Amino acid sequence: MGEFEHERPVNAVRLWSGGLATAVVAALVVLAGTVVARGVLGIPVLAPEEAGYLGDTGTAVYAFTAAAAALLATALLHLLLITAPRPRAFFGWMIGLITAVAVVTPFTQAAGAAAQFATAFINLTAGVAIATLLSGVAATAVVRSAPRPKPVLRHEGILPDVERPEYREDPRRI
Repeated sequence: MGEFEHERPVNAVRLWSGGLATAVVAALVVLAGTVVARGVLGIPVLAPEEAGYLGDTGTAVYAFTAAAAALLATALLHLLLITAPRPRAFFGWMIGLITAVAVVTPFTQAAGAAAQFATAFINLTAGVAIATLLSGVAATAVVRSAPRPKPVLRHEGILPDVERPEYREDPRRI
């Protein structure tokens, strides 16, 4: 047996195109969350209140960071799909714990409680989006081998094996 006999083939194009789409979704989650927090709820997330409902450059950095996190998660998923025994289970745990850290982090910063909760909720939503979307992508990115054909009925004892000598035509009849 070769060294790579048990390796799962992964459709890298499908995986990374799904990862890129997930990165766009993660950035949009941050952007939409910031607009809702700042514009609708009046919570100054990532910038002073005077910065408007989109905030300032901090919002762009936040959205870019979410997109980068999705791409890093895609790289992690790719590595796990190739090497780990239960890649989706490990990926779920890792992304879940990383999301938990991202949710708790705003509470370690000097900001108002409303801004902390809003940022934590945005982080939670982005983390859940990344986890669920990439888990779905993983399910379609692993290339399944073709199923083996079922044995012919004669091998199951239902039909006689006509190749056996007792079923050959008697040469004396000819």
